[in-house]
Amino acid sequence: MLLNLAQWLQSISPEFGFFRVFQYLTFRAVMGAVTALLIGLFAGPMVIRRLRELKIGQPIRGYAMETHLSKSGTPTMGGVLILLSITASTLLWADLSNRFVWIVLLVTLGFGAIGWVDDWRKVVNKDPEGMRSGEKYFWQSAIGLLAALYLVFSISESSNSRVVELFLNWVRSGFSVDLPPKAGLLVPFFKEISYPLGVFGFVILTYLVIVGSSNAVNLTDGLDGLAIMPVVMVGSALGVFAYVTGNAVFSRYLFLPHIPGSGELLIFCTAMAGAGLAFLWFNTHPAQVFMGDVGALSLGAALGTVAVIVRQEIVLAIMGGIFVAEAVSVMLQVTWFKYTKRKHGQGRRLLKMAPLHHHFEKSGWKETQVVVRFWIVTMLLCLAGLSTLKLR
Repeated sequence: MLLNLAQWLQSISPEFGFFRVFQYLTFRAVMGAVTALLIGLFAGPMVIRRLRELKIGQPIRGYAMETHLSKSGTPTMGGVLILLSITASTLLWADLSNRFVWIVLLVTLGFGAIGWVDDWRKVVNKDPEGMRSGEKYFWQSAIGLLAALYLVFSISESSNSRVVELFLNWVRSGFSVDLPPKAGLLVPFFKEISYPLGVFGFVILTYLVIVGSSNAVNLTDGLDGLAIMPVVMVGSALGVFAYVTGNAVFSRYLFLPHIPGSGELLIFCTAMAGAGLAFLWFNTHPAQVFMGDVGALSLGAALGTVAVIVRQEIVLAIMGGIFVAEAVSVMLQVTWFKYTKRKHGQGRRLLKMAPLHHHFEKSGWKETQVVVRFWIVTMLLCLAGLSTLKLR
């Protein structure tokens, strides 16, 4: 919005030439982060106060950690503060004609709407389980598949008109069309390797990345500040990849695919980082507010969508290793429990409690120790992910 305004002012008078600074992506990225941070810090107390007035407090499951019972009643659905900050900042500073900005925003808000319904049912119906898994998975799948179907053609072309043309060619050819190498699966550290996916392979992979990352972040959001800081770090690192892949010179030098328009996602990523830091101000232990599913589901989906656009799905799994570990811990715990129950008549556990952060709590770690140590691991993993920019 501000970019368009600056361009219009420059066109009507040379006296407004200093507005050329708005054309610099890095300037708008910094301002996007600052704007989201300030919106979050100023709106935070009002949002928390309003949630308390509405008595939107977090119900605690009966089988939860005993140390968490004191958190019952803490305002949840604080993710609306994050979404408000991200959306406002992105709309202000991003190029609104960019197709990738809109698809990421729509996916983020779509998953946020799913989380909103889930959290609302928990609060209104006093049901800690919220939306049933089948219903939640259906809506996640619907949004994920629609986004995947759009991205497979959007990444392959450089403009919306050519995206439509490629889609029509795909339909006319009997759903068989060759995609460019940049639409393949890239292998970190081996940049000359690009596994061709085809349209259906790309859609399936994108669907799994978006829905999987959304649920993984949701599973991680179990302790004060545990999920939001890794989201900030991973999102910031993905912003670097977006800037590089959107720049023809840098992408050629680093042997990365050039995705025209993807650089604008740097604005979204920095806005997410700023909004996340503002939320952490209120979410640090002891938390004044929880993000709830409205925040966790949307942020995870946003990370997955950005990773798909910049063609760094495997790097996302590396940098978001904490999210992956949390999700895998739940899957292994459930699978092992069902297997042993069927074989021995009584279910057994691999971990003391799942997700993984609860296992460490049961092992004697304090909540703050778990959180800070997971942050440290994420920081190291993000550095490993960023190293793939140059190492080959």
